[in-house]
Amino acid sequence: MKRILLCAVLLASVARGEDLTVLDEKIAGGPPKQTLSRYLRQLADRAFERRRAEYEKLKTEEQILAYQKRMRKEFITRLGGFPKRTPLNAKVVGALERDRFRIEKILFESQPQHYVTATLYLPKQGKPPYPGVVIPSGHSATGKGASYNQQGCMILASNGIAAMAYDPIGQGARSQFLDEKAKPRFRSTTEHTITGVGSIPLGLNTATYRIWDGMRAIDYLCSRKEIDAKKIGVTGCSGGGTLSSYLMALDERVVCAAPSCYLTSFKRLIETIGPQDAEQNIFGQIQIGLDHADYIMMRAPKPTLILAATRDFFDIQGTWDSFRQAKRLYTRLDHPERVSLVETPTKHGYPTAQREPMAQWMRRWLLKIDKPVTELDQETTPVEKLFASPKGQTMLIPGARSVVDLNRAINAKLKARRTKLWKDPQQALKEVRRITGIGEMKSLPRPTVRKSGVVQRDGYEMQKLVLSARTSRPAWLCIPQKSSGKKVLYLHGQGKHVDAEKGGPIEKLVLQGKTVLAVDLSGIGETGSGTDGIWGGNWKDVFLAYLLGKSLVGIRTEDALIASRFLSEHGKGEPDLELIAIGSTGPAALHAAALESSGFSSVKLTKSLNDWSDLVDDPTRKGRLVHVFHGALRAYDLSDLRRHIERQMKME
Repeated sequence: MKRILLCAVLLASVARGEDLTVLDEKIAGGPPKQTLSRYLRQLADRAFERRRAEYEKLKTEEQILAYQKRMRKEFITRLGGFPKRTPLNAKVVGALERDRFRIEKILFESQPQHYVTATLYLPKQGKPPYPGVVIPSGHSATGKGASYNQQGCMILASNGIAAMAYDPIGQGARSQFLDEKAKPRFRSTTEHTITGVGSIPLGLNTATYRIWDGMRAIDYLCSRKEIDAKKIGVTGCSGGGTLSSYLMALDERVVCAAPSCYLTSFKRLIETIGPQDAEQNIFGQIQIGLDHADYIMMRAPKPTLILAATRDFFDIQGTWDSFRQAKRLYTRLDHPERVSLVETPTKHGYPTAQREPMAQWMRRWLLKIDKPVTELDQETTPVEKLFASPKGQTMLIPGARSVVDLNRAINAKLKARRTKLWKDPQQALKEVRRITGIGEMKSLPRPTVRKSGVVQRDGYEMQKLVLSARTSRPAWLCIPQKSSGKKVLYLHGQGKHVDAEKGGPIEKLVLQGKTVLAVDLSGIGETGSGTDGIWGGNWKDVFLAYLLGKSLVGIRTEDALIASRFLSEHGKGEPDLELIAIGSTGPAALHAAALESSGFSSVKLTKSLNDWSDLVDDPTRKGRLVHVFHGALRAYDLSDLRRHIERQMKME
């Protein structure tokens, strides 16, 4: 219905001879809908240059060791840290005998009542203790039961190395969101990003949970008497390649690693397919110089084999760039032989051509046997026969806790901290600025203003403006013939055009004598993707901002502040503004009014997000990704900002 109404508004404008479009490619410097993306890419390019300069300074062993320590610490901090180790309460719930190995079905708890399902392949040749390799699954619905995961385990177990594949959250038996028929509600990548929606406000990430599951899988391997705890490896493809990269960088027990079809570089990733789902984006990692190559270099000089495919959607040029950086650093540590790359002429996946060199690499460094490995023709096991949970899904186990449950418990503890902090509002607002990075009004740039046209209406005129500061913000400045001196900053989550029809909300304000500035905040209206979609906007822009240590809410808050100062200084009349925000602009308006309360006389919000805690309690609702703010709930909720504003001015 809204789309029909919008079309009617635009058609009516055309019928009146009104062209209300402000931006074109010449004015915007490119396609208007890519305005935000271009700005973020510029920031990313600067960060890449800074990182390259820092990389070139790593010359000595002492400098490299200091870099590794610093980056590991920063990595863990941005993941939000890890929980305490608790009893695994592991069980072997079944076993299958094969000619060359035994498959054990494992159930353990990575956190209390947060269950992980796994399969352990124990060799029948040679004598224990065996080396052990962890295989996190790629983005396959069947998780550990996917054929390439089974084949990876079988080739290792057939060559004297134990292998353990486990289900990540959102895959196999570990869907965190089930429907009324106990079936997964979402595909894996969607569930991972939904998990991110609820985790990011807490200062966590989907990756935090997935990495911890992997570390606990290593804990389990090391607890088995059949496994040599000093000979641990990790390998996995795609999303499993992501997790392999994280584990090999952060868990010092990982002696040997072989991530497949993931490692490239952020520069090439952004230039090609863009950021991927939530666990593949760590808060601020581009900003601090944590690139794909660093996952390898943080573990130098431990043996690492990069497995890559020529026709992968993870760009092969980026893969070779990262390999070259790692190779140079390993050489500086006098161990160039410990890092290598295999490129297969294939598409994205984990084919035999990659599994064989992976197995040879593991045997070389974990068994001291360096001979070619040939994969045997062995049948995989039907997925249902590998179930380690009673009903095929861990969330059906009585008392099982999902990631949502874990996040709610964390938020409950943070609420007491927030309550204490807001007893001193000024100190709390300083913490809000620190977490969000939102600049003070006086520090923000004044925009250059370009008038691109004027539309005359009965009783007022609409000036089409472009406010340029960092990015181009299209706006309409509606000036009444008879001014009351009052001014309104009007922010609509679907764009300034939505309420601009004749007789609509904006016109009613102007005919009351108020000067109204209706502006499209970044990624909205003329600069938006054209649809809210499941995530509430362009999810790739959300994650690119996140990788840069920013958020769309923060960027839009500064947009609003820049626009408010322009309006307050324009013409005559009152410097204090009425602030009106509808829909997804609400959180930005709240931050603007709370942090710069002297610039506004009143605030009215309509259909706005109530609290960050709502994202934690139910991250599945559409349109919520655009609102995430990393670590916000460690200091404040949106209701804290509302209460502060209500003490300062009129608020609806």
